[in-house]
This record gives sequence, structure tokens and C-alpha cells, in this order.
Amino acid sequence: MQLRYSFRLDPSPGQRIALAKAFGCARVVFNDALALRRHAHAEGLPFISDGELSKRVITHAKQHPERAWLGEVSAVVLQQALADACMAYRNFFAGISGRRKGPKPAPPRFRSRKDLRQAIRFTRNARFKVGEKLSLPKIGDVAVRWSRALPSEPSSVTVIKDAAGRYFASFVVEIAEQELPEAEAETGIDLGLGHFAVLADGRKIGSPRFLRRAEKKLRKLQKRLSRKEKGSKNRAKARLQVARQHAKVADARREFHHQTSTQIIRDNQAVFVEDLAVNGLARTKLAKSVHDAGWSSFVAMLEYKAKLYGRAFARIGRFFPSSKLCSECGAIAEAMPLGVREWACVCGTVHDRDVNAAINILADGRAERLNASGGQVGPPRAVARPGERGSLRGAA
Repeated sequence: MQLRYSFRLDPSPGQRIALAKAFGCARVVFNDALALRRHAHAEGLPFISDGELSKRVITHAKQHPERAWLGEVSAVVLQQALADACMAYRNFFAGISGRRKGPKPAPPRFRSRKDLRQAIRFTRNARFKVGEKLSLPKIGDVAVRWSRALPSEPSSVTVIKDAAGRYFASFVVEIAEQELPEAEAETGIDLGLGHFAVLADGRKIGSPRFLRRAEKKLRKLQKRLSRKEKGSKNRAKARLQVARQHAKVADARREFHHQTSTQIIRDNQAVFVEDLAVNGLARTKLAKSVHDAGWSSFVAMLEYKAKLYGRAFARIGRFFPSSKLCSECGAIAEAMPLGVREWACVCGTVHDRDVNAAINILADGRAERLNASGGQVGPPRAVARPGERGSLRGAA
């Protein structure tokens, strides 16, 4: 399977200028491709093919005095920017025709030089070299903060400049699945806001609430930013301070997700989690807390790590009544407001809401997996007793 390995870069001042040129040239090629196709559509002309687009926005453009500076950067960077524009159109058309599942992508939009995130991509054709430093064509040998070794030769590298002004190299590598020793335990996970995750064995993982903890400092920085004159250098400095604080929050959340997901995958042979409607919850009054938890990225980590380490993983349908269903007798409560954290079933069992939900998620996940493998899901049929209510005539 393919994974991405990201490392921090420390380019020199001259290399930062070269990277800025590469970001700008890639952006121009992308925008030129969009402009040509939009013009052709508005004029009723035939759709411009990818090959014809490459001739116009790269090959012929370099020969024109107004675009001669495109030759100052690697040709692979320009080709990859054009490939991104073509892929954006293909995804848009696939969404319209229904061939693409999920939300329909919007039409491609022009890139701005004021975009806070800039990126360029080098493939093997660019002949980049990975050693003590990262050697990039027409940029030079860029210092890398190697935190670990790459498991294999990378097929491509994407150089990214984020909103906080930091530079990263993201390598795409092919990695073999590394099956862990088989574990006896299986678990269901109930994700929440009070506790980040509750496992079927009763273990509760607290929610760090990184954004909430940083709100006081962020509020001060935002006020400082709002007082600066638009377009001034002081405003640019203040914006960078806000972006760096947000980057710290995002980095801490990502690290927490990685550590928690890895531990859960190592300890359990099968992991089942509820498929939450995060987009819907993000439109409620709980939006900030939902975004702060980052459930989607956490579940995505569980999924790819389960595949990497040979574990079973499944999502339970979002309409499954995990909280209202009694894990002892199977009765379903009529209503279960969010404020109710403990409830008593008609059978007399008192449930912790989150632990009960995790147990039900585990049971439903096991049933679905058994059903998918062709096994029996429900209890085995038995001969009914003669006086049993509801028994079929002649069953005895």
C-alpha cells in the first residue's frame, strides 16, 4: 500500500526565492489551463484535450516573451500543475454524471498568489535525489529534518508551504503490510465530546480539547490582527502569528490521533466504530467542539492502520441505535437526550450511556462480519416447547 511520509524542510533564503518562483509558475500554468477551457466553453468551441492544453500553456507559452520565465523552473513542476487542472475537471464531470461517489465536487477555481497554502510536486522524471539532503532540480540541496528513514524509494515528493510559513516535503512511498501478532481482544468505539472515545471494555479516553485550551491566546492574537492596517507589514506579521498558533493546535491534535489510533490497533484484532454524520453535526451549536475533536481524521487513521497491520475494521451504520439499545436484553428506549449519561432499562440493568453504546457497536460489528463471511448471525434455531407462546404448529 502507498503511504505519505512528511518531513520538515529548512530551505536557505535563496532556496526560498526559488521555491516561490516554482509556486508561482505552477499557479500560472494551472490558471492558464482553466482560462482556456472556460473560454472554449463560453464560445461554444470543442473541449480542449489534455495534450492540446499542454502544448498551449507550457510548450508554446515558453516561447512567448510574456511567459519566457516558465523555463526557469523544472518542467515536471509545470506538467504536474497541468495534471492537477485536468484531474479537477475529470472529478467535476464524474460528479455531475454520477460516476463519482460522495459529495459532488465544485468546478475548478483559479488559484491565487494570496492562497495561504502553496505546493508543487516532483515525480521520478524530475530526478530528485534523497540523501542527507533533498536535491530538487533548479532549487538545490534542501536541508531536511529526518525523523525516521524512508521504508522504500519514493515515487514522488510534494513540497508544501503552509499558512504558518513552514516548508514540508511529503514523500509517496510503497510499503508492505506489516501484520502484527494476533490479539484476542476486539473492541467497539463510541466517539463523543465529553470523552473523546469510549471502548467496549469500559476504558474511556479523555478529550484533550486542544482548540478550547488555546482559545484565550488565539483571541488575543486575533484582536491584535484586527487592529492592523490592511496591506501593512505589521498585519502580515500578525497574521503569521495567528497561523502559527493554529498550526500548533493542529499538530498536537494530529499527534494525539496517531498515538491513540496506533495503541487501539495494536491491542485489538478487530475494531468497529460508528459512522458519524460529521458534516451534519458541524452545522449545529456543537460545531466548534466537533471540529476540535477531529473524528473524521481519527477514523481514517484507524482504517489505514488496520489495513497496514492486518487488523479487521468496519464502520457501523449511523442509524444504528447504539445509545438507546440495551446491551443486556435488546430493548430500545423511546428517547435518549444528550444530557442523559446513565439510564435504567426495563430489565433492571443500569447503563453508562457511552459504555453501553460501545458494547452495542462491538456486537453489531461482529454480527456484520459474521454475516459477510457467510456465517450465522442470529441465535441457532431450536425446537419449540409444546406450551411455548408463538410456536408454530407441528414444530415439536
